[in-house]
Amino acid sequence: MVMMMFQLRPHIRILQYQYYHPSTTPKSAYNINNISKCRRREAALSLSLSLLLFPSSSSSSSSSSAVASTSASKSSSSSELLFLDIPNSGGVKFLDLRVGSGDVPLHGNQVAIHYYGRLAAKQGWRFDSTYDHKDENGESVPFVFVLGSGKVISGIEAAVKSMKVGGIRRVIIPPSQGYQNTSQEPIPPNFFDRQRLFTTIFNPTRLANGEGSTLGTLIFDIELVSVRHQ
Repeated sequence: MVMMMFQLRPHIRILQYQYYHPSTTPKSAYNINNISKCRRREAALSLSLSLLLFPSSSSSSSSSSAVASTSASKSSSSSELLFLDIPNSGGVKFLDLRVGSGDVPLHGNQVAIHYYGRLAAKQGWRFDSTYDHKDENGESVPFVFVLGSGKVISGIEAAVKSMKVGGIRRVIIPPSQGYQNTSQEPIPPNFFDRQRLFTTIFNPTRLANGEGSTLGTLIFDIELVSVRHQ
């Protein structure tokens, strides 16, 4: 189960997350100290994402960032705040939230992932989540595709092919590695979410005004569930 929280502040937009795996984590582990530690990590990662996606030159933003930065530096190492470039990915950046211990997928393998998909142009609006896709038993259905098939946006393929099963990775995908047309997967099953996503990315007026470099920026939290070698 994954819970997401959005918090807006003047001139700065902060995206927060919290992961909770009840099947693998005993309830006794969630004491006050662990909750406090988790919140400090959330604050640190939220700060890094807000500064990377929504930089602001205003004094109020700077003071807020300074306070958050001071708090984050006391509780998190620099590696927790650092988004890295995926080599030969066209500018996709990643931050491993949990490193997996299973297989690494190869070209032609069938992979299953869970994801949260968000659109930076809408202040981190979540346009789709596989955790909301339920089967007849009420279980979440992962998204399945063949690595290297070309049917999935390039940014997701670049992120998945260097993950291990069990890992969770946050990726920031530039427009050039995101949706190039409305047939690329993953496609939100909800009609209104799908329309809002594509009318934002492919808005002709805003594209003509030179906003193409920001309209299609995507944020995905990806969990690699399984790999099937073919």
